[in-house]
Amino acid sequence: MLSKTQGIVLHATPYSDTRLIVHIYTEDYGRTSCIAARAKDRKNSLPKALFTPLSIIEIEMEQKNGRDFAQLREVKLLYPFANLFADPVKNALALFVAEVLFRVVRETAPDRRLFAFLTRSIHVLEDTGNGIANFHLAFLLRLLAYLGISPNADAYRDGVWFDMQDGVFVDTAPMHKHFLDKAESRILARLLRISYENMSLYAFSRHQRILILNKLITYYRLHLPEVPEIKSLPILQSLFD
Repeated sequence: MLSKTQGIVLHATPYSDTRLIVHIYTEDYGRTSCIAARAKDRKNSLPKALFTPLSIIEIEMEQKNGRDFAQLREVKLLYPFANLFADPVKNALALFVAEVLFRVVRETAPDRRLFAFLTRSIHVLEDTGNGIANFHLAFLLRLLAYLGISPNADAYRDGVWFDMQDGVFVDTAPMHKHFLDKAESRILARLLRISYENMSLYAFSRHQRILILNKLITYYRLHLPEVPEIKSLPILQSLFD
């Protein structure tokens, strides 16, 4: 059966000399894994550049019963981004975002709200000039709501701790090690109100930004235990001074 939809490329890896496995988050089918012909297969080859992480594409795929992967028949690049892949900082951010999505978004059921959020996020990354240093923090914090693991910012009051394991603000320090102290909890409560519109107003030192990022990744991994180490994290940590 042939079907058409829009999608966001999450990850592509060689399957053979003539094939790629491409993981795509689609508007109509959720996360989908497809086989694409590589350039060596001249008859039906698709340019590898189409499968750069975070590319927004329109695809026609064929799903056959009993097969784990759909076959990509046609692929069209919808937005030829000028900055996302040429600017080294934005490219590093794009690779980080794509890896996070590849690791945490597992649902095969469609979620149009999530797809719209991801599409908008990619355009924000492409178009934003000033304030891009906080993009990944805003993205990670906004994504929590779509994954159903966002803390309640309204429950914060001064002098409390944040229990990362249970995802709540508490009056006393938890007995386990996964919590934020009072100062860190104050920063988190403020950050929970970050958006793409106001992210340029948040000022952090390089040390603070690295600390926040590490805590956020820890929070993700506590609530999504199947998430492995994010390999692009050290590159991102070295970007902003």
